[in-house]
Amino acid sequence: MNRERQAVAAAFQFLSRLPVKAELDFSPDLLKRSASYYPLVGVVIGFIVWCFAALVSLVLPPLPSAVLTLAVWVWLTGGLHLDGWMDTADALFSYRSRERMLEIMKDSRVGAMGVIACVLLLMLKASLLYTLLDTILVNRNLPGLLLLPMVWSRWFMVHAMKRWPKARNDDGLAARFADMTGGRAGLAVFWAVLVTIAAGIGQYILAALPIGAGRSMGNPSMAGEELPIWMGYVLLPLVAYGVGTFTASRINRRLGGLTGDIYGALNELLETVLLLCIVILYGL
Repeated sequence: MNRERQAVAAAFQFLSRLPVKAELDFSPDLLKRSASYYPLVGVVIGFIVWCFAALVSLVLPPLPSAVLTLAVWVWLTGGLHLDGWMDTADALFSYRSRERMLEIMKDSRVGAMGVIACVLLLMLKASLLYTLLDTILVNRNLPGLLLLPMVWSRWFMVHAMKRWPKARNDDGLAARFADMTGGRAGLAVFWAVLVTIAAGIGQYILAALPIGAGRSMGNPSMAGEELPIWMGYVLLPLVAYGVGTFTASRINRRLGGLTGDIYGALNELLETVLLLCIVILYGL
């Protein structure tokens, strides 16, 4: 297996429970190379999640369908990013010193703020899925757009590894991604943009097919008619960059850098924010 195939396999093994069979040594060099392919992991997870959502919605009402879809989504990631979300919440909402917050993030135990943050996040995600499930079944314009939260949230993790320093001077997870080259970060941008363009083209092809019912690309009764669907493909990456940069910069000022837990928390935050944007723009 060549170096790039190893990097792809490492990305899928590290970020998902997908059955990628490969014996890999997760050295810092391999981890940094694998980060270039994080957007590809996102699109595969997104495809599985939304295919499952569409199928389960054929036999169940929207609410249980949303909960089951969320369970599959969490299982596919192994709860990796949720763990970072909870640890980050415990630390940042403790309002302790920088050193104490970093210690809290290293603690394997979860505190009250972490549990509260996790529950609220899952409730919000479930409610967004509930809102979107009906839209998936009646509107063939949206499926491609729904992949973008999974793609651009994972791209931003790579961007954060490159842009902000690590908060600790130990051998933690963030240290393994330190000194990532611009080429590796640029390759992640390439994959994210390529997936976005491919999803948009596929969406237009799907909308043009003479199958199914519901609102079509040119139907003026489509929700969010003031904003063409293609604008979502421009706005969502910009929102991911803007919200992610604002949040990461604020955390960087408090901690003097980022940690592996914070990368995961940023992923969870941006997935949710981008889903929320889709609901606001097209799901009402």
